Amino acid sequence: MTGILYHGQPNGPSFTVLAAAFEKGVDLERRPIDLVAGDRHSAALPHPIEVDQSIEGEGPVLVVGDVAMTDSVFLACYLDDIGTGPAIRPADPYARWQMMAWCRYVIERVAPAAAALGNAAAPPHTVPAGIASADLAARWTDAVEGEADATQLADSRTKIVQAVEKIEAQLADGRDWLMGDFSIADLESFAWLAGMRALVPQAFVASPRVDAWEARLRARPAVAQALGLATVPNPEAIWAPGPEINRWG
Repeated sequence: MTGILYHGQPNGPSFTVLAAAFEKGVDLERRPIDLVAGDRHSAALPHPIEVDQSIEGEGPVLVVGDVAMTDSVFLACYLDDIGTGPAIRPADPYARWQMMAWCRYVIERVAPAAAALGNAAAPPHTVPAGIASADLAARWTDAVEGEADATQLADSRTKIVQAVEKIEAQLADGRDWLMGDFSIADLESFAWLAGMRALVPQAFVASPRVDAWEARLRARPAVAQALGLATVPNPEAIWAPGPEINRWG
């Protein structure tokens, strides 16, 4: 057993890490927690500053020995290094930079938009106790009180449309996966966009390459295994507050 993974439903950042672990054949002790109920802030989990001040918001936590780690892309990189399955990061330095730049785009633009829209559609009931980050506590309060800003939500929908367009363009040369070979970029992009089909359907009206890409991804055994861990009918509709919406466009 390599470590303990505390995770939510297979949506958003929890999906990325679960699927990466299965892709790499990493044997983790999985401990499901209810992110929407605020379980991540309970005394049952370790709370180093890297966890409490994570910019990802309500993401999974991986504990290895006495070290607790978080943030889905970086956890997937860690799993890529320790796992035995085929690489999920390019070996070429420039190609690896491209993948990380893509993931940063998803983290900073797509993820905040998706989380904002998801929370507006299905607000959490209460703000959990024990949130160390003032920024995250404020996002929880806004979500619970239904204080979604109309301008921000409109901008979030635009960002989802742009993300789908970006993927459609990336696949235009006939490649199967975003970086050519399958990578973390595919997992992270799907993680945040899967739930947007119901909330921003106009983004997917003319996206045949994206549709085919998603079908290929869902057909991967590791992805199917991760999605199979869901304990609710529609895990892509389960959202807890995510990254803060950036302030500069």
